[in-house]
Amino acid sequence: MQPRLFYCDHHSIPLPPGHKFPMAKYGLLREALAADARFRLEPAQPVACETVMMAHDSRYVAAFAGGTVEPGVMRRIGFPWSPELVKRTLASVGGTLAAAEDALHTGFGGTLAGGTHHAFRGEGAGFCVFNDMAVAIFWLRGAGRLERAAVVDLDVHQGDGTAAIFRDDREVLTLSIHGRHNFPFRKQQSSIDIDLADGTGDGEYLSALESALPRVFEFRPEIVFYQSGVDGLAGDRLGRLALTSGGLRERDRLVFGACRSRGVPVVVTLGGGYADPITRTVEAHANTFRTAAEVFAEAAQGIYSCVEI
Repeated sequence: MQPRLFYCDHHSIPLPPGHKFPMAKYGLLREALAADARFRLEPAQPVACETVMMAHDSRYVAAFAGGTVEPGVMRRIGFPWSPELVKRTLASVGGTLAAAEDALHTGFGGTLAGGTHHAFRGEGAGFCVFNDMAVAIFWLRGAGRLERAAVVDLDVHQGDGTAAIFRDDREVLTLSIHGRHNFPFRKQQSSIDIDLADGTGDGEYLSALESALPRVFEFRPEIVFYQSGVDGLAGDRLGRLALTSGGLRERDRLVFGACRSRGVPVVVTLGGGYADPITRTVEAHANTFRTAAEVFAEAAQGIYSCVEI
């Protein structure tokens, strides 16, 4: 299997000088993975606004697409509005939908964007305009492709938008393992929340994940959306945790192994990463997809033995 990975860095967003969002990481990540023969990279296609409206308030979607969104909403998002931002945002959601299609067919789907978990139904925040994972779940359920889904969010920031969108939805489980004292400072209620102290390292983190994953699969999801943010890496400018590169790879292996051993399709979305230099973030993101390739290749060859968790 040569999985497709969808990218949207062909849409460039004009940002003011000194803006703290590491936009360059997306192109650098695509370059890093393009050199790996195990993957096939394709540009993500934009999704229709009507599809986005399955998860988001129609007035918000129309205002953003048309450039009439309130300035206060754009300030909370953290990007200046531009036509290029609209194109990139719709492509990012489209990449997650395409990855979900691949996951249902092959067991694995990946996008080099997405994971925009701070977007609520009626507004965005924290560099997130639309919640791509929520849109994908509503889209798949609307088409009768599945009933139950889980979101495993391992970004260092709580997936507050995802939690709020699915708070009263009994067919979607949301897991968030995040920093206790990090953004967002007003947390929402996920199905499972595990908050960690500043400076948490590999051992405690992996133990928390191992204890949470069985609860995810007791829910019997038909698909897992994995928000694989790498901002838990030690030294990340916005992170506050102390995970090593090896710890992050073991994190990914636990998630992929659990999905593969249970036959549950998994969709990988990117999430955050703000290390300095940016190459540390790029390498950590690339390792997530390399680990996925290893786990699924080993499983296909019949030599991967998942430890029961």
